[in-house]
Amino acid sequence: MFTFSEEMESNQQIQITDEALRRAASEGMDVFLRVFTDAYYQALGGALTAESMPRLNAAQHTLLAYTILRDELMEGGFCQLIQNGWGPYIFHNPVARALRDWGLGDLTKLLYAARKVYDAHREDLERERTDEEFMAMYEQYEAFDDLEDSFLENEEEWTAQVAHYVDEHLGQFAEIVN
Repeated sequence: MFTFSEEMESNQQIQITDEALRRAASEGMDVFLRVFTDAYYQALGGALTAESMPRLNAAQHTLLAYTILRDELMEGGFCQLIQNGWGPYIFHNPVARALRDWGLGDLTKLLYAARKVYDAHREDLERERTDEEFMAMYEQYEAFDDLEDSFLENEEEWTAQVAHYVDEHLGQFAEIVN
């Protein structure tokens, strides 16, 4: 299980060039955020593991968690997110609280509602499944449907809010270099 602490500080500062940020910002909010998360994965050696987690601070983890959440929900919903092993990282870390502090109260409420379903059915949601069993999860866990619909309806606005927060607090997310 991947957990992070708000007090955790990165051992190394992630560096991103000003030029890369400007170019990405002109391509869209999701591309702007991807510049950061790509740099994080590079600093993590390509994958988030228990050993590599201390390389990121709490703000960096929150941004990484948001982009994982966004990508998984846009592609396959909460069942896919959980089957891909991200349940503990998203639901059992202070992601929702941090996003609330970033001004995303409605997303926080959505995450708390999804966590209730996750916690109530965690063992079943996380068990290994065949492709057929995985597809059947969508019918079995219809409790996620309205939450996923809400996310999809609000994703663009929430991504814009996250991008704005990151832009206003760049030093928490990376060292910007020329």
